[in-house]
Amino acid sequence: MKLFMLVIGLVMVIEGLPYFAFPEKMKVFLAQVQEMPEETLRWSGFFLMCLGLLLCYLAQRTGIFS
Repeated sequence: MKLFMLVIGLVMVIEGLPYFAFPEKMKVFLAQVQEMPEETLRWSGFFLMCLGLLLCYLAQRTGIFS
């Protein structure tokens, strides 16, 4: 549970960084995201999930990051 909470906290920090550092650019970016087709967003999300799973696998099984 400790590791899970650590990961959630780190995700929140990483997610918040662009809003803190570049608030005006984030408004423009979010407006562009609203105009994107849903299919593009869906495939982008799928790709990022697969990349995240691969990263977790590599970190856990191969020790490549240790």
